This record gives sequence, C-alpha cells and structure tokens, in this order.
Amino acid sequence: MSAAAARPSGFVAGWLAAAGGLLQTASFAPLNAWPLQILGLALLVVALHGAPPWRAAWLGWCFGFCWLSSGMWWLFISMHQFGNLAAPLAAAAVALLASALALYYALAAALWSRLCALPAHPSAATDALLFAACWTLAELARGVLLTGFPWIAGGYAHTDGPLAAWAPWIGVYGIAALAAWIAAAVGVAWQQRRRPLRAAARMLLPLAAVAAGHVLPGEFTRSSGYLSVTLLQPNVAQDLKFEPAQVERVLRWHRDALAAARGTLVLTPESSIPLPLRFLDAGSLAALRAPFAQGDRAALIGLFVGNDEQGYTNSVVGLSVASDPSRGDFYRYGKRHLLPFGEFIPPGFGWFVQAMNIPIGDQARGGSLEPMVVAGQRVRPLICYEDLFAEDIVGSVVGDGAATVLANVTNLAWFGAAMVQDQHLQFSRMRAIELQRPIVRATNTGATAVVDHRGRVSARLPPLVEGSLEAVVEGRVGATPYARWLAKWGLWPLALCGAALIGTALIVRRRGAAP
Repeated sequence: MSAAAARPSGFVAGWLAAAGGLLQTASFAPLNAWPLQILGLALLVVALHGAPPWRAAWLGWCFGFCWLSSGMWWLFISMHQFGNLAAPLAAAAVALLASALALYYALAAALWSRLCALPAHPSAATDALLFAACWTLAELARGVLLTGFPWIAGGYAHTDGPLAAWAPWIGVYGIAALAAWIAAAVGVAWQQRRRPLRAAARMLLPLAAVAAGHVLPGEFTRSSGYLSVTLLQPNVAQDLKFEPAQVERVLRWHRDALAAARGTLVLTPESSIPLPLRFLDAGSLAALRAPFAQGDRAALIGLFVGNDEQGYTNSVVGLSVASDPSRGDFYRYGKRHLLPFGEFIPPGFGWFVQAMNIPIGDQARGGSLEPMVVAGQRVRPLICYEDLFAEDIVGSVVGDGAATVLANVTNLAWFGAAMVQDQHLQFSRMRAIELQRPIVRATNTGATAVVDHRGRVSARLPPLVEGSLEAVVEGRVGATPYARWLAKWGLWPLALCGAALIGTALIVRRRGAAP
C-alpha cells in the first residue's frame, strides 16, 4: 500500500478497527445509516495501513467481532430467557459465535496485507480493488460454508442507499463488494490526503461505478395481477406458546381470526399453531378450514408436520377447496434451510441443544418447492431466515411456473423486539429488490409487513401487538439479470471474480519483483 502517511500505532489501529465494526452495525436497520458502513470499513483500511499479516488478521478479527457481537446480541435473549442458560454462559455463547464468524474477516485482512506487501511497486487504486475482492470472499464464505449464516451481511446496509440500484444486477454480495471498494478507496484517499489531487483521483472509478447503477435499466418484471392478503400477528409470548393451557386459547384465536379475515390469501406466522398437524382433531381442522372450503380463497398455516419416527418438519399447510389436511390431500411446504442449534443439531453439540430445552430442536428437512396457486397468483412460502438465501429461492422465480409472490412466515419472539425485527425486514426488502418480487410477511410479534417488488414497505403492523394486516399486493412475472445468472451458476461468478483479481495481483506483482 502506498505510504503517504504514518502508520497508526498498534493501540490506535485496534481502536480504529473496533470502532469501524460498531459503525458497521449502526449502518443496518433500525438506523439504516448506510454511510456509516463506508466510514467503518474505511477506518479498518486506515488501521491496516502497513500492518504485517499477523497484525492485520487481529485487526480484521476485532472489526468482525465488534460488528457481529453488537449486531446479533439479541441471540442472548433466546439462550438465556427462553433457553434457560445462565446469563454468563449465554453471553459466552454469543461471543463464541461472533468470534468464530469473525475469523473469515481476519483471514481477509491478513490476505490483503500480504498482497499489499508483495515486493513490487504498489498501486493504491489496485489495493482498493483487492480489498474489495478479499472482503467479498469472506462475506461469501460466511454466507455459504457450514450451512451459512449471512445475518447482517454487508450489502444489506444499502437497501435504501444509492447502491441498491445494482441489486437486480449483482445482488447483495455484489453490493457488498462495491461498498468495500468505495470504503477502501476512501481509506487510501485519507492516507494520501497531503496529495489532494491524487487522493481525489482514487475516488473517481468507484464513484463512477455507483453512478452507472442508476443509468442501467432497472425494471425487469411486469405485473401478474393483484392479490388481497390478510397477515395475522398473534403476539403469543414465547415462554407461554407451548404451555398446554395456552393451546386451546391459541386455537380459538386462530379460528376467529381466520373467520374474520377478508383477504383472498390469509397467512399465519411460523409454527403459529402450537401443535403438530397429527395432533389436531378433525373438528379443529374443519373449523380452521371452513372459511376456505369454497371459492378461490386460501390460507397458509404455520405448524409442524410429521411423526416421531420420521421426524417433524417446520411447515406451512394450505387450506383451500383443493387442499384439505383432514383428507390427507393438502398443500405443504416444509422448511429446507435449517438453523444450526435451533432446528438441527450439529455433530457433537447435542448437550448444548438439550441444555437450552428447545421444543422440536432437531427437525427434518422439507421437500417440495412448488408454489401454492391462489386466485391466479403463485405463492412461494419461505420460513424464518430462508429469505436470507437468494441462491436457494431463485429457482422458484425463473422459468415456467415461477412464483409471483413470496410469503415469509417467521417467529422472532425468541429474540425480543429490539433490532432483530427491523433487521429481518431489511433483508426481506433487499430480496424483493434483487428478484423484483413482492414479499408478504406474517410474524408472531413483528415485523408483519407487505413489501413491494421495489423493496418499499407499503403496509406494516406495529410490533408486539395482536392483530391482522389487510392489504393488496401486486404479483410479478419475469426475471432480473441477477436472478438469471444466480439460477444458472449460483454465487460462483462473484467468488471467481474475487479469486481472479487476487490471482492476477499475485502474478503481476511477483513478476514485477523478479530481477
């Protein structure tokens, strides 16, 4: 890296990295302050200036740990308040998770430091691109490896920013790459501040890339008609949800809410009925289905389907003229992308899940991906954090019979209301922009909302209230460029671009160093 400024001391560099990580968290919902992410990453770049790989790894880890621990602190609530883990053990578990995930960014920072230190004349402009490549590979690794956990991945901070125009072209990870490139250019420009013309020149190319996103075509789908929806929010306390005394009350609430709903599609949250389907008697099923036993109306009800031998699947079950669970002939979608520890037990961690006493903590994976047809619209369910994985969803929104509406059902009561609800809504909004599909969200405690195909929230219930949301959603057909290449090649193009940049830099700089 060009050395036009003094290297920060180890103490100062550590504080810069930590502060950058906290700013990264502040860039996401509920603050939605995307410039803070650029600033935070720029601080990390300044901290890394001149650092050897071992120190760069430490600084990258500090940034990642402060970012992920402050951005996912609400996991403490699920483990302590509902999982009955002692507070120190729950806090240690959150810290351990953040520490492990931060290793991806430690490796990225160490790799970038090594590339910048190669014995050839460095180029500050190239260094900014290389930072983006290393950072993007770390983001992809966190989102894919070991089933993936891309919560608050960097690109989501730009749902409301100027980079969102690129979402239908390159998706959330591509936006993360652009943001990292801009931030690195800012960091390099700061180091060259004594040469203002040169510093300003470093910003021209990344800023031109931002502007290009607003020149490119942005509309790739067309209307498939309108669908009225009713989204239910029961607001059942998590510590009471599975209590036997609450079951009848919850069933009665659902019978009344389904009967009162006016939407053509009615959606309940994840595991909204606190009994597996096999334990619901014929009378209860008939009462739940009665409002949909004729006409073209339908409901998607969240509950568990299965048995003790084959396991239970977190599912939504269709109620309509053509879908009758009491006859064994019904639409069903089961969750496919399971959450480690909460929904499946990684090898060797059975003791940890048992200590948290999670109901149905080791679940079976779902099967069918077919949308449910409701009044001419094809509705693709998504359960809980499945809407974070566009690579899993995209096959449902391209080609013949593609879904026109996405429907997310979730239960965030495990994690309280602060931060997590707004974060998840932000992720759904980015998915809507990428795929240009509307998303309707039914949640237990929030955020129950309707998001249009441009990522705008058109209706939302307040959190932590019992109620229903009546709205109209416009279905869409067609596919964005991102959806087309993601369906064909997955995330490999982004990974290969990052690897190619790094590989080219290694070759060029080593050749430049050769006698």
